Amino acid sequence: MLSDLIKFNKRWSESIARQDPTYFETLSESQAPEYLWIGCSDSRVPAESILGLKPGELFVHRNVANQIQVDDNNSMSVLQFAVTALKVKHIIVCGHSGCGGINASLNRAGTDYLEGWLKPIVQIADENQAVLDAIEDESERVFELARMNVRYQIELLKHHPIVNEAWAAGSELNLHGWMFDICTGQLEDLKVSCSEN
Repeated sequence: MLSDLIKFNKRWSESIARQDPTYFETLSESQAPEYLWIGCSDSRVPAESILGLKPGELFVHRNVANQIQVDDNNSMSVLQFAVTALKVKHIIVCGHSGCGGINASLNRAGTDYLEGWLKPIVQIADENQAVLDAIEDESERVFELARMNVRYQIELLKHHPIVNEAWAAGSELNLHGWMFDICTGQLEDLKVSCSEN
């Protein structure tokens, strides 16, 4: 029930305040995260938890299938704020196993808003149809398309004006592409990291 969530929050905040009486006061003063996490909205991929980070250490943007779309004001606002105002040093794009958005893209199962949102991933699937068809296991096929999507997002970011302007100004901004395997709880580095175009 929702009231249980409010009760939990009260116990949690009181517990934190007992451990560190200045915690919330300090937290409320400002944020200076080094990382921007671009991840999926999937409830099984809690960014701070899997990275061992506390509130204030990770700036987070989540959407279906962890995408950056240039015509999405939300994505662009997050990217601009993270890079220009917060001066994050790392942007992590993280996909995951068993992604419903990737599965819908692979099986052309999107409807209404979802269909339009997933269009770039459907295009990735179409361009790599032979590779994906060669993978017999459905869950591994979804995982591989999720990897392809992360690589694609990194390529978009590498050529994005916000990122390029930061690099031109001498920013130490780094891009990283990762995957999270829900079955093991482990992260996989896709080895597409870069610090300049």
